[in-house]
Amino acid sequence: MRAMISIRRGLLVWLLGGMLLAIAAAAVGTYLRAREDANALFDYQLKEMAASLTDAPFVALPPSPSSTGPASDTLVVQIWDRNGVQLFMSQPRRVLPQYAQLGFTTLSNESGQWRIFSTLSGDQVVQVAQPMSARRELAASLALHAIVPLLAVMPFLGILIWYTIARGLSPLDRVAADVARRSPALLEPLPETGLPREVQPLVHALNGLLLRLSEALSAQRSFIADAAHELRTPLTAVHLQAQLAERATDDSERSAALGELKGGLERATRLSEQLLALAREEPGVPERSDGDVDLSAIARDVVAELAPLASAKGIDLGADIATSVRIRGDAAALSTLVSNLVDNAVRYTPTPGRVDVEVARENASVRLTVRDNGPGIGSADAPRVFDRFYRGAAAQSGASGSGLGLAIVKRIAERHGTRVELGSGIEGRGLGVTIRFALSGST
Repeated sequence: MRAMISIRRGLLVWLLGGMLLAIAAAAVGTYLRAREDANALFDYQLKEMAASLTDAPFVALPPSPSSTGPASDTLVVQIWDRNGVQLFMSQPRRVLPQYAQLGFTTLSNESGQWRIFSTLSGDQVVQVAQPMSARRELAASLALHAIVPLLAVMPFLGILIWYTIARGLSPLDRVAADVARRSPALLEPLPETGLPREVQPLVHALNGLLLRLSEALSAQRSFIADAAHELRTPLTAVHLQAQLAERATDDSERSAALGELKGGLERATRLSEQLLALAREEPGVPERSDGDVDLSAIARDVVAELAPLASAKGIDLGADIATSVRIRGDAAALSTLVSNLVDNAVRYTPTPGRVDVEVARENASVRLTVRDNGPGIGSADAPRVFDRFYRGAAAQSGASGSGLGLAIVKRIAERHGTRVELGSGIEGRGLGVTIRFALSGST
């Protein structure tokens, strides 16, 4: 299982790590600067000492036994005459070149690295040398003295950084606590006042999500309530018809009751199928993958399937369908859309009537139109005709239906990026429903 990432820990590690790197870089920079300053200071000291010895008289002296003591890390002075005779040696145990280059030079031998200044004054050569280790020690000491105070305050800076990060992230903890208090029964928006500017977009997005979730839950509760109400009527009718069939005293009464029972079961089945179709198109349901489908073939299949129903009712079901018109969409959903349009037209068109289904190309689009010469939709019903379970004047006409057909059509059309247009039907009578789809790129 992947470890959880902590913003607080990450900030603390990066800030403290960055501070340590900065202190290390400052230590190196201080050491290099101190070494440069020490070199300049000691070079000046070498020049001054050599200048102070140029006028002093010296004579050649044999080495003294006392000169065999431990060597010092201080300055080493050597003086020769023009003939190369050594006149003076401050530390005889130090092995240094007898003839050095005039001016400053740096050399190494078995005793280490040396900085040497040589000058010629009259008949004498004066050479003053200093070990480089002394300079490095001084530079390191100066750098250490500069860095030690920073290292001393590091624990206090760490505590300050930890407190600052915790205080800066406290609004996130408050938002998390507010979200934890929300429930499906309590989806009120989170308070946006008193929050840092960086947290406000997150809270605003969460409030939008809570609002959409509240609307979805409200729509779901409304859908369940409406479905239960609509199913109650046909199921109650089926129950009563079953009781009548049980109480029938002869075959004719029993046949009539069973016929009514069969019709009630068909209506309940139709309503259940419509409810399932509408539920599949509800927001939040995982979308099915779209593909390249033949709308002409779908329309022909639907017309062939509903032709017996239209014929039994005395409806002239005609079709004018172009050959192989392909669009991008969900074949099952598009079949439900066409089936609902044709079924509604057949059910609400009185006998004798006429229903026409047309699929045609229009430039870069495909037009699906279903027209009838039935009663149509009144102006008072038009604004609500796409609402679930709304039947309007059709309910008083005696036509059987659930009031879900156009609601399902509208949902499927919206999912395919189009809309449903209502117009006049055949010869200015009835209802005409038109939906335009974009042609598939492979057509």
